[in-house]
Amino acid sequence: MARVTRRLTAMDFPPPSEPLDARFLSCIHCGLCLSACPTFTLLGTEADSPRGRIYLMRAMAEGRLQPSETVLSHLDSCLGCRACETACPSGVRYGELLEETRSATEPTRQRPWRGKLTRAMLLATLTNPERLAVAMGGASLLGGGDPQMPGFLIGLMTGRPSAAMPLPERPRFTPRAWPAVMKPQGPTRARVAFLTGCVMSVLYSRTNDATVRCLLRNGVEVHVPSSQGCCGAFHAHNGEARAARDMARRNIDAFERADVDAIVVNSAGCGSTMKEYGHLLKDDSRYADPARAFSAKVKDITETLADLGDLAPFEPTPRRVTYHDACHLAHGQGVRAQPRALLSRIPGLELLPLTESDWCCGSAGIYNFTQPEIAEPLLERKLAHIEATGAEWVVTGNPGCFMWIATGLAAKQSPIRILHTVEALDEAWGGEATCPLPD
Repeated sequence: MARVTRRLTAMDFPPPSEPLDARFLSCIHCGLCLSACPTFTLLGTEADSPRGRIYLMRAMAEGRLQPSETVLSHLDSCLGCRACETACPSGVRYGELLEETRSATEPTRQRPWRGKLTRAMLLATLTNPERLAVAMGGASLLGGGDPQMPGFLIGLMTGRPSAAMPLPERPRFTPRAWPAVMKPQGPTRARVAFLTGCVMSVLYSRTNDATVRCLLRNGVEVHVPSSQGCCGAFHAHNGEARAARDMARRNIDAFERADVDAIVVNSAGCGSTMKEYGHLLKDDSRYADPARAFSAKVKDITETLADLGDLAPFEPTPRRVTYHDACHLAHGQGVRAQPRALLSRIPGLELLPLTESDWCCGSAGIYNFTQPEIAEPLLERKLAHIEATGAEWVVTGNPGCFMWIATGLAAKQSPIRILHTVEALDEAWGGEATCPLPD
């Protein structure tokens, strides 16, 4: 007698305790994300792949799986680089699912004391410019006066021996006080508001200076709202959604008073989160609409300069340069062509291709402190590709990438210089000598 079989359907399985988020169902488990995922490539385990993590998140949402530390460790190992979103043919919004799952599970977690201390220290300092200035200034003094974070301090946070992490410059003990409005010398072509940032205003003040110079010399009027604050990226990425929403509301209030064409950001992580304020505050009856309007105005500095079209003439800059795509710029914002197009305009500059240019370097916000055993091999992989280009400069658009790659280059005593994209552009425009900033 022939055996009769039938295809199983959803009716054969018990329903979830709550309606299942349709975003989980958009994942068809095709596996195209696997080769794009740095942690799956490194660890080789399904639970540390995008589709594996989606399965775990869905099972927890359905109540079929408890959020144990073993389960959550697979979510912790995720860089949040969102390369899987670029690779996904179904448009799965993985970043949203990861951040919301982390936010739902974080309040009940029992982390080891070192993990709690590291998270608390980093979130408390990196998101407050005044506190960060004091902390990094003190770290620099402990490092013998050199601009660096001492290895013993990094070892305290990671539980692993570490070399010092070089800082890009001697930290400011007080963030720069910017004028409310800075006007270009010639005709005004556009008006923008500028996010000075937390890490950027203290550790990368020279990048902020270069950003403003690039705008002013190209006819852009720059507004700097004094009541702006942290963008909320660190909190959003690490399961602290309530704090991230509070920070988003503060910035919306601060920037909406400025009648500008765009809100310019020079940190990929900040820009990605600010472009997603509309989603972050979608359930806030007061801020949902202003958040969507705010996000629509946010632009990376390279988008703003590229949109201007005609730019001030560059000076010849004979350099071999390669470009590293910051994850939250390439995957989070889809900004890839603009930085390369701008660099290619510089006479004499040879832009060299970088293998796996959009692979995460391992920095990923505070990931290199909380998951060093994964971050360090990813850094070595990135450095090997950078060195193979034969470039004199490596250029990128995010402070975390900048500092992490700089740490690796310093450890190798490499002559390769790392710059932010706007620093490379500003240097080819003559720097401060051709566009002094107001005091």
